[in-house]
Amino acid sequence: MKRYLLTIALIAGSWGLLFSQNLVQNGGLESWVNPTTPENWDKAENISQSDVIVFSGMYSAEHTSADATKDLQQDVEGIIEGVNYHISYRYFDNDPEARTRIWSYWLSGGSTLTANEAELRPNVYSEDNPDWQVFDVTLTAPATADAFRFEVRVYKQDNVFGGSVYYDDFVVEQAGVDPEPSAYPVNFIATPENVSITLSWLDATGTQLPGAYLVLASSTDNIVPPVDGTPVEDDTDLSDGTGALNVFYGVETCTFAGLEGNSTYHFAIFPYTNGGANINYKTDGAWPEAQATTANIAVIETENFNNSWGAWTAVSVTGAQVWERDNNYGLEGTPCARMSGYEGGSNANEDWLISPAMNFSNYENELLSFFTAQNYTGPELEVLISTDYDGSGNPASGTWTSLTGTLSGGSWEWTFSGDIDVSAYNGNAVYVAFKYTSNASESATWEVDDILITGTELVGIHNPELKPTGLEIFPNPVTESFTVMTSGDLTLEKIEVYSITGKLIWTSGKDGIPPAISAQTWKTGTYLLVGTFSDGSAYSTKFLKQ
Repeated sequence: MKRYLLTIALIAGSWGLLFSQNLVQNGGLESWVNPTTPENWDKAENISQSDVIVFSGMYSAEHTSADATKDLQQDVEGIIEGVNYHISYRYFDNDPEARTRIWSYWLSGGSTLTANEAELRPNVYSEDNPDWQVFDVTLTAPATADAFRFEVRVYKQDNVFGGSVYYDDFVVEQAGVDPEPSAYPVNFIATPENVSITLSWLDATGTQLPGAYLVLASSTDNIVPPVDGTPVEDDTDLSDGTGALNVFYGVETCTFAGLEGNSTYHFAIFPYTNGGANINYKTDGAWPEAQATTANIAVIETENFNNSWGAWTAVSVTGAQVWERDNNYGLEGTPCARMSGYEGGSNANEDWLISPAMNFSNYENELLSFFTAQNYTGPELEVLISTDYDGSGNPASGTWTSLTGTLSGGSWEWTFSGDIDVSAYNGNAVYVAFKYTSNASESATWEVDDILITGTELVGIHNPELKPTGLEIFPNPVTESFTVMTSGDLTLEKIEVYSITGKLIWTSGKDGIPPAISAQTWKTGTYLLVGTFSDGSAYSTKFLKQ
């Protein structure tokens, strides 16, 4: 077998750290009680000694994934509040059946502190790479901190386990104050995709490398650079016109999502060293800037549950357990909607989380997306949609159709649903719901976050919320022919049918509106029907041709 051994590799700009005391006991994993227990480590689940894939020295720790998360952990003593600490370790992941990430805390009297959540408990997992990689950050120990819990985790990947990742050279040591970075990153690019914008760049080089970058965002071209000694917290909500993200050196990308459609956003990136009161930004000269414009898409409904339930309603049909949001388990360590039927054991539950009524009549090309995380065994979360739910609270008042999206496979792995096409559903009161079920023997925990429903606003059509004059199609979906029904005192004088791309397919013309309109020769897909009434007003509705 090939032996991977690197003995001289160093992080550029970190020579001075070599002479600091490493507070991690047996950080190089050279001493073992037995082949599955490294000395001085408090928890070593699914760990085994390896002399094949090694970064330095004779041994590393092999961490094998299982159906549930497995930990390697040591509580590091001797931390002093207000002091800068250099925290790093090496990891090797080139196995499609395992992935890893750090999940660490500052400690105070044995209790965990919430500080530096983005850096120490990131929502980013490792990706397969044929080379050793490094986690490296300098942070200021928060008030009352007296220890540091160094923990790394291994997870199954794509619901498959049995693969391995490797660790070596764990370090926690006092760090000096580094000067500001020598240079800015290059090739700073903003790339739009629907109502998200992804930033990418190539890492800065030079004699002093940054520990991380601050990416600032603004809806206007007026970005003000940060100030040394004043850290900027992550802010992904750009509804107030500004936002920020801190990104580790080496990641080279980040994304702002849930933006306004057809809007231009401006971005700038600032490398920095140190942390806390010693944070040192590079702001001289011309910092890299980029801008991008989102697609002409409107946000119909969005909710991240950070501050409240918003307009969403939790409905408990069966069982004592209910949806809750008093947690910090969501994306970016903020609250999410969370449901579990476990309380002293598994319990039978049926609980719904239902959106507000949404007027799809004003839009086309509607898309639904969200994130889910899940763990333990139990029925899968259902994603449903209804156009006849009366909003009364009791889901039984409506007819619900299942939607298909990508859901989390477990191990608390946050998973993007993908863009779910819901453009076939129409009306001025469309509801989306998440239905949780459990039973007396199985009760998984499901979490939902960052729900987004978008659509393209109809252009050139007077289409307010439906007034007493309504416009409906029977049947819908259409197979061979359909009838147009109206309500109110106005007379329907003309009908036009458009393809989803805007091409006129059929019009009633001077011969008037027939009692039944044939659609036999039309292709399968979504169509827009526009009705013009006797007062000149126009209303629209969508239908599906099967």
